Amino acid sequence: MTNDLPVIHRFYTAFQHRDYAAMQALYHPEARFSDSVFQNLNAEEVRAMWQMLLTASKDLRVTFCEVQEDERRGNCRWDAWYTFSRSGRQVHNRIHASFEFKDGLIYRHTDIFDFWRWSRQALGISGLLLGWSSTLKNSVRKAARKNLDAFIARSR
Repeated sequence: MTNDLPVIHRFYTAFQHRDYAAMQALYHPEARFSDSVFQNLNAEEVRAMWQMLLTASKDLRVTFCEVQEDERRGNCRWDAWYTFSRSGRQVHNRIHASFEFKDGLIYRHTDIFDFWRWSRQALGISGLLLGWSSTLKNSVRKAARKNLDAFIARSR
């Protein structure tokens, strides 16, 4: 992949190819990432998160569009289709990503998606009934954090 392409294009193209090493290399050493599940991850944690998610997924498919980027910031929409491992249910997640860049790398990365929509697909009836609640959201966050911490510990 050529460095002439915008950072966002390189990032999501690597994502499509399940190349977590290329994705990791695009994060600044002081990077931060947040979404509805993984909140305020530092550079080490976000790099590990992508590796964990990509190595665990058997059927992930990613597309991206509506890319806007300049030297300081950018955004895009991306979609992910995959089987949620905890339930075996199919998910189609629609995400809006925003970025800030520093030294030509991703410095801040925030993904926004409809958690209730995601939880209905990923968790079924419990997501339908409780996906809007902070209780379920916090439970999912806690489980995801536990998985990420365990993955980082195993990787060291």
